[in-house]
Amino acid sequence: MHRTAPATTPRTRLARVLACAAVPVMLVAVGCSSDSGGGDKKKADDGASSSAAAPSGKQSSAPTVAPAKYAKLPDPCKALSAKTIDNLVPKAKSKSGTAGNSTDVSSQGTCSWNGLDDKGVKGSQYRWLDVSLKRFVSDQAVGSGDRRAGKEYARVLTATKATDGAKNVKSTSVSGIGDEATAFSFDLKKTDEDFKNVVIVARTANAVVVLDYNGAGYQGADAPDAGDLMKDAQAAAKEAVASVAAANGGAKQ
Repeated sequence: MHRTAPATTPRTRLARVLACAAVPVMLVAVGCSSDSGGGDKKKADDGASSSAAAPSGKQSSAPTVAPAKYAKLPDPCKALSAKTIDNLVPKAKSKSGTAGNSTDVSSQGTCSWNGLDDKGVKGSQYRWLDVSLKRFVSDQAVGSGDRRAGKEYARVLTATKATDGAKNVKSTSVSGIGDEATAFSFDLKKTDEDFKNVVIVARTANAVVVLDYNGAGYQGADAPDAGDLMKDAQAAAKEAVASVAAANGGAKQ
C-alpha cells in the first residue's frame, strides 16, 4: 500500500531550517573551543620550554686554587746566620755573601760564599756554599703555588741527578726540612782537584730552597769528609727553610 508523505506544515519547515542553520554554528563553536584550547596548551608548552631553556642566573665557575702560603722571600744573603757561614766557609772572602742577579727578588734569588782556609804546610781547605730561593704564586690557569713549587722541586731533582761530570751520585729523602726534601752527594773533578759535593733540595709550601755545598783539599790536604759536609749542609738547609717562614711572619727555628 502506497503511503503518502506526511504533510509539511509551515511550523515544521521552520523547525527544520532552524535545525540545519544551527549545525554550522555548533561546529564553529566546537572548532573555536578546540582551537582555543589547543592554542592555550601550546602557549603553556612553549612557556614551559622557554622557562626550562632560560638560564637560571647562576653561572658555573671553575674551582678556585688555594692561595699561596708565602707572599715573599727573605734576602738570600741573610737566609743563613753569620755563625753558620763561619762554620761552613771559615775563610769566606765576603761574610755578607755575593748575591746573584734577579729581576724580582720577591720571587727568586741566590747568594754564594767561598773561601780558602790556608793551613800552611798542612795544605788548604776550599769551601763553596750557595743558597737558592724560589717562590711560586697561585694561578687559576696553571695551579696552586704549592703544586707549581712541587713541579720545580721535581725538576731540580732530575737536574741534580744529571749533573755533568758527577760520579758516585747518591740521593736520599730527608725529613724535618720543609714539606719534602732530598739530599744528594757526589764527586766532581774541578780545577784538577776532586771536590766532594752535597746538594739539599727542599720544598716548603710554595717555595723551593736549594743549598749547594762543596769543598776540596789543596796543596796536599785531604779531601773533606763527605759525612761532615752532609751534616752541615742539612743543618744549613733547615735554617734557610725556616728563614722563608720568618720572612712571612712565621717563627724562625
